[in-house]
Amino acid sequence: MAETLTAFGWVVMLSMIITLWCASIVALKKTLSEEDKKAELITQQGAIESYSPRALTELREWIENHPNDPYREIAVQRYNECVETLKEIDEPFYDWNDSQISDLEKL
Repeated sequence: MAETLTAFGWVVMLSMIITLWCASIVALKKTLSEEDKKAELITQQGAIESYSPRALTELREWIENHPNDPYREIAVQRYNECVETLKEIDEPFYDWNDSQISDLEKL
């Protein structure tokens, strides 16, 4: 026994489809805009930092809390690469300020 959707059901279903498409388009546009900015910074500076301030802080905490982990050396290498890049470039991609960058030290 097949039941048909009511007019209200069709309206809700179509509005959900439109909402999902709009959200997807906004997310795609934002992502592409950020990737364009990254590509532009790489072209201008030759490099960009690989971590945001929060991510780099979390990476440092992980390194300090896992001294015997087999991935520690790789994490330290990535951390140091990001610090070195931040000190070399003129314009960071993420929201770093000058005092945060000057306070960073390699591990």
